[in-house]
Amino acid sequence: MKIAVIGPGDELYFWWGHIGLVVEDDVSGLTRFFDWGVFSFDNENFFLNFAFGRLLYSCMVSSAEWNLNLYKRTNRDITLYTLDLPLDKKMEIIRFAENNVLPENRDYYYHHFRDNCATRIVEILDMALDGQLRAEFGDAPGRYTLRQHVRRHTWFNPFFDWLLNFLMGQDIDVPITVWDEMFLPSEIATRISGFHYTDSAGNVRSLVSGLETLNTSVGRPAVLDVPRNPWPEALLVSLLLSQLLVFFFLLHGERRVFEIAIGIVQGLLGLFFGISGSVLFFMTLFTDHDYTYHNINILFVNPLFLAAIPLGLIFAFTADENRRFLCGRILKFFWVYVFVGAFITIVIKLLPAFYQQNQVTQALLMPVSLTLAFIMQRLGRSK
Repeated sequence: MKIAVIGPGDELYFWWGHIGLVVEDDVSGLTRFFDWGVFSFDNENFFLNFAFGRLLYSCMVSSAEWNLNLYKRTNRDITLYTLDLPLDKKMEIIRFAENNVLPENRDYYYHHFRDNCATRIVEILDMALDGQLRAEFGDAPGRYTLRQHVRRHTWFNPFFDWLLNFLMGQDIDVPITVWDEMFLPSEIATRISGFHYTDSAGNVRSLVSGLETLNTSVGRPAVLDVPRNPWPEALLVSLLLSQLLVFFFLLHGERRVFEIAIGIVQGLLGLFFGISGSVLFFMTLFTDHDYTYHNINILFVNPLFLAAIPLGLIFAFTADENRRFLCGRILKFFWVYVFVGAFITIVIKLLPAFYQQNQVTQALLMPVSLTLAFIMQRLGRSK
């Protein structure tokens, strides 16, 4: 009996790796792969259920050879951990797994952190060890928060790294235990490799008796040992954009050309952050994605951003100076609101109950919102 730990894959939902149970039958020669991470886009109302946080996953069993070859072909790390368990405990696991794949038992509602392919394996191992795994790790402090573990796997893609962390609220920024960290397959591998337990006869045994590397991925971004929080880079981007806007404002020759440009810029910002804020608003208030709850980003990035689209375009293209002046004043107050809202989220984070690691979003928006408020104020005065 082995635990197969699979490294990250290409698709977003594979970035955190995978894990499964491999059961070898010496009599029949069959090797089965029990997988608690199976889903299908073809499921009825899949995308609607996904949007509302009702992710129906299943436990399936199939050929281990077929599965492992598939992971090889898709350039993923594959490591097998042979379990040293008494025969009666192995049989207990097999009976449990076979019962899980029955049609009436196989489906469950997936949770990214509390109930996934990895947490199911941890529970099975703990069952076989009579609770010794939880006793060891249930209260042991973890290395990082849930958000930091997520960022270890998303760092190489700046857009999705920002978006996922923008959508996740403050509940994933609290200290967790080692047990909680084992929502990641790689954390399970780390912990069981050196784990020792006491069997029913009183003998101390190593849980893992052998390790086999079946495949090593080539050219795939590494999972970071230490998570990054790239707010300095975000701040630099925002400061550079702000400097460009001020530079062109001070040096513009044709006022109308600059007004068109600054209006388009505000419309584009409204489009990007308006969509992001609307998704956050929906997920926070209307779905079961509980890791998006209690998200202080909503104080300054929300559907109100969508108003910057028509206001920016009207300011850019209308020939009516009075309408342009009115849109400019509204935009000025809007950007002041964004800056003040972001500043408030910095202040309230001094209280531990409101701490959220959202420095990247703050760094992206504070300089540019203050700059746009200043420019719109100056343009209004020089009308």
